[in-house]
Amino acid sequence: MFVMISGCSGGGKSTLLSELARREYAVVAEPALRVVAEEREGDGRALPWVDAAAFSQRALAMSIADHQAARGLTFFDRGVVDAGVAITARGGKLPTDALAHYRYDQVFLVPSWPEIYEVNDDRRHSLEKALRDYKRVRAAYLHAGYDPIILPRDSVEARADFILTNLPH
Repeated sequence: MFVMISGCSGGGKSTLLSELARREYAVVAEPALRVVAEEREGDGRALPWVDAAAFSQRALAMSIADHQAARGLTFFDRGVVDAGVAITARGGKLPTDALAHYRYDQVFLVPSWPEIYEVNDDRRHSLEKALRDYKRVRAAYLHAGYDPIILPRDSVEARADFILTNLPH
């Protein structure tokens, strides 16, 4: 079973995935953050603030590779739909074939949480931009035929319990 955890940037997704990993579940880190890390080690041409289109395409390719490599119950921090949102936000064509082929069994969305939002070296955008992006992400999951469950603003442990309790049987 493939479980997507997406939603608002800075809403606690990575912390939640770390908690699920601590509980010994298979997790896949956010492709965008991994692309940024790889680009910083390389020439940096596909950093989102240098070439947003190249960055989005790299995130899509990584999301597809993650999906192909996953086995069993796996929790993903963003994925194919999120990369599609980034591509179209920059004027690119929605990767409809990838959205149809690389599906997730359950989607949870992390809502905005201004009290914990912070800008850092990898997240350079404002809370206002994060909120606009969240609206696009939520709409994209709905348009792709998902029925996402909104996670409560609660402790990381309670959020992990909520997810595990709300998985399809």
